[in-house]
Amino acid sequence: MFIQKLQSCPEFIAGDNTLLRELLHPDKQPLALRYSLAHAIVLVGETSTLHSLDTSEVYYILTGNGEMFINDESQAVEPGDAIYIPPNAKQSIRNAGREPLSFICIVDPAWRKENETVY
Repeated sequence: MFIQKLQSCPEFIAGDNTLLRELLHPDKQPLALRYSLAHAIVLVGETSTLHSLDTSEVYYILTGNGEMFINDESQAVEPGDAIYIPPNAKQSIRNAGREPLSFICIVDPAWRKENETVY
């Protein structure tokens, strides 16, 4: 059995300028995973930096309200929303609320720096 506590994961500023904690990653734990799982936060008034991944990604909104931008589309997002981001899509998310916007990120195959382009 493997259980990862969010608070035991170091928080860092990701390439897209979100506050990130990596929960599960096949390169960092001895787990048979294809994907990586992270917890992200965008602070009030902030927007993640426009970026794209060579891989698909899913965001699951936990707290706060935001606006998701994927290529030329945008849409309001709130807790309980699952957002599919296709490979190579230009994406960012804006905190449009009055509390931190927090969400889970699932990247499949697992996130790797060489697969990300930050604009």
